[in-house]
Amino acid sequence: MSKKKQALPVFKYDKSLKRALVVVAHPDDVDFGSAGTIATLTSKGVDVAYCLVTSGDAGGDGSSLTREERSEIRETEQRAAAREVGVTNITFLRWPDGQVEPTLLLRREIARVIRTHRPDLVITQSPERNWERMRASHPDHMASGEATMRAVYPDARNPHAFPELLREGLSPHAVPTVWLSGGQPNMVVDITKRFKYKHAALKRHVSQVGDNKGLKKMLKTWARSVAKNAGMDKGRLAEGFKVVITS
Repeated sequence: MSKKKQALPVFKYDKSLKRALVVVAHPDDVDFGSAGTIATLTSKGVDVAYCLVTSGDAGGDGSSLTREERSEIRETEQRAAAREVGVTNITFLRWPDGQVEPTLLLRREIARVIRTHRPDLVITQSPERNWERMRASHPDHMASGEATMRAVYPDARNPHAFPELLREGLSPHAVPTVWLSGGQPNMVVDITKRFKYKHAALKRHVSQVGDNKGLKKMLKTWARSVAKNAGMDKGRLAEGFKVVITS
């Protein structure tokens, strides 16, 4: 009997991957998109840092909280969620939620974080609209992904881009690989053994998921679908990414 052909490659950890940076638009974006992957990386000893473009001050509930109050709540939730998957290094850029554009100023701020953390891998959101999953194509998601790609190439590696960063002592850094979430994947990460950490991280976002009713089932349904589409065995759970080689 012939062996079933794998539709997409499954990530295999390489010890050359030592540092990773995740750049996303809002608190909870990293957890919905890649918390299982982050838990997988940190379990291998990878030093993972987060960069949040906004603090989610314009979304998530019907309360009468001020933007400042909502930001404080969501930053606290994100810190707690990050700890569930082994991450404590978080930078909040605090751009206005719902108003993100891939400006030169945002590119500079992301390039600063890249030059500071000096990652081997950047994980960010797809800058391309996904017509099959409109919620993945929030304008802030696409703008944050586009700004991050521009920061990766050419800004973070170009010594003549943003000379003020050099004056801060931040030398250029070339990120060799980017993984894009929320688009059409060409690689998956098997998160079957780390799914419980993804679920635990999402539960920390109380302002977004409320009483958590149905959350675990929903997350498993999504992860099973990704695994099935990748040709993985029944019962496996996965997160998908488009791998972009930038070196």
